[in-house]
Amino acid sequence: MEKKKNIMLVPIDFSEISLNALHHAAQVAKHFDNDLVLLSILEEDFLSNIFSFSKSETKDSLAKEALTARLTEKANEIKNKYGIECKLVVKGGKVYKTIIETAEEFGCDCVIMGTHGASGVERVIGSTASRTISYSTMPVIVVKTDKNPNAYKNIVFPLDLSKESKQKMKWAIHLGKAYNSTIHVLSYKVGDEFLDNKLVANLKQIQNIFDENGVAHTETILESDNDFARKTLEFAEAKFADLIMIMTQQENDKSIREFIIETYAQQIVNDAGHVPVFCVNPHYEMYKSEFVI
Repeated sequence: MEKKKNIMLVPIDFSEISLNALHHAAQVAKHFDNDLVLLSILEEDFLSNIFSFSKSETKDSLAKEALTARLTEKANEIKNKYGIECKLVVKGGKVYKTIIETAEEFGCDCVIMGTHGASGVERVIGSTASRTISYSTMPVIVVKTDKNPNAYKNIVFPLDLSKESKQKMKWAIHLGKAYNSTIHVLSYKVGDEFLDNKLVANLKQIQNIFDENGVAHTETILESDNDFARKTLEFAEAKFADLIMIMTQQENDKSIREFIIETYAQQIVNDAGHVPVFCVNPHYEMYKSEFVI
């Protein structure tokens, strides 16, 4: 029986940022022999900028036809350059909801997207990237630049004392094995003897898991600092990181989602520069599916 290919979703608004994400996704897909779903989304504001008349089936049809033609062109480029098959989807609706619904519809294992789009009619993606990250049931990798991601060789793995923080382990192990990566575990003291001892115990447990799976790793504990996000980014730069893996929430509280993503995660995503950020929402029972990219 032929093994089912895994699928990654790439939302595209044809801005430079979203096309950077597309080429990033294509290179990851090529490494894992995956397929891609390319999604463009029609919003009412988008249509209003093109047409002066009110909402109609004719207007929707014309806009979908135009976007499908552009998506087809990009899909052909990806096929010719990377040998990757792309499914094309054009839908209307609220952007972040449509991204998540489409990813679930196609059984995607992750979403790879730009963190912001261009102005005007091509700005669809970026304004809702943080909502997509916050509500997604699957990992979201956010990309800003066209830095060549031939390999995630150095992965920064921030760790805190929450049990949810360890939920990144299976992805770190999977990527570590696939790319022969080094996982750089980073944590910080909190100035409490009991908690700091617990942190050391957690690090030891993670060391053992990585050793059992044959994944190279380093561990660093920083002194207490109120700006752990800044320290994380400095650490990532020093390690020439190709990826930063973060949890986007640390509490089982749906009201947090109204703040999109918490301050630490938001700062990492906003300020990571050329380093892609792998974002995982904690699940408090189990993940919907195993992630294999």
